[in-house]
Amino acid sequence: MKKTEGKIDSKKDIRVLSKDQLREFFVQEGHKAFRGNQVYEWLWSKACYSFDDMTNLSKSTRELLETHFVINNVQVDHMQKSEDGTIKNAVKLHDGLTVESVLIPTFSRTTACVSSQVGCSLNCKFCATAQLKRMRNLNPDEIYDQVVAIDKESRMYNNMPLSNIVYMGMGEPLMNYNNVLKSIEMITSPEGLGMSPKRITLSTSGVPKMIKKLADDEVRFNLAVSLHSARQEVRAQIMPFTEKFNLADLRESLVYWFQKTKKRVTYEYIVWEGINDTQADIDALVDFCKAIPCKVNLIEYNPIDSDESFQQASDIAVANYVKQLENKGITVTVRHSRGKDIDAACGQLANKQ
Repeated sequence: MKKTEGKIDSKKDIRVLSKDQLREFFVQEGHKAFRGNQVYEWLWSKACYSFDDMTNLSKSTRELLETHFVINNVQVDHMQKSEDGTIKNAVKLHDGLTVESVLIPTFSRTTACVSSQVGCSLNCKFCATAQLKRMRNLNPDEIYDQVVAIDKESRMYNNMPLSNIVYMGMGEPLMNYNNVLKSIEMITSPEGLGMSPKRITLSTSGVPKMIKKLADDEVRFNLAVSLHSARQEVRAQIMPFTEKFNLADLRESLVYWFQKTKKRVTYEYIVWEGINDTQADIDALVDFCKAIPCKVNLIEYNPIDSDESFQQASDIAVANYVKQLENKGITVTVRHSRGKDIDAACGQLANKQ
């Protein structure tokens, strides 16, 4: 139920209904079933947030919808623009909670980084979001709305439609599995936004059971794993939850993923000074990469507040990673952060605004 100005609104959120349920509603109300098709198109293909804007419906039909339903769309409460063109949105949800999403433009593409949870279920020590407790999972429509908002901003500020989506914002997507997959369904469906699943990447910190479920569900989007160390003792120190989801199980799940999907995995990897910058760390990563076809993104570290526990490794250490990975035939890219001046870079999303 939605609280508005001290009152409780018991109207149902219309976007929880399937197309068949919308058709059934109209039949029960004495209308033709195809009205449900029309409303479904307004909600998911046209991203309409007002019943009054559904112009091919009669006034009485719009009033019927208004009587029974609400559209709990998100609102961009605050927008910040970086010197490099990156945009960060503070997105207010219908219950007053806030998440952040990011638009990352380049010359050839525009990428939306979207959140899947308010806060996070995990406890990675180097991530600002992990310092927030997980308050709740986002609904499919709340994830969808982030994409719609960023697409509008991309067209407005870059004169380009949104081309790619990464589930790399706040939260662990695989801990909100059903809602995340439903949001991707609506983003990729011809009855939704119609984006190609090949342009969507889900990034996980590594939940083996759920990675196997992705494979079993025959998803068509891309998978990235925040690895950061291929040595269990090191990874457990910086990502304590991995004591339950160890590297051996993660490796097994990724082999299963590749066997089922034939899609290579991207490993996201930050090199920190004094943590994972030794030869032993490089050797472990090379060995881990042997399991399946993959590529490695070496990511620049983005400090969070005054925490000095993690420091970006030297250029020499990063170059050493690159050289040895390439010598073993492993594709590797060094990624430089965007939006650091507005705390929009990887690991920095924490609702500071």
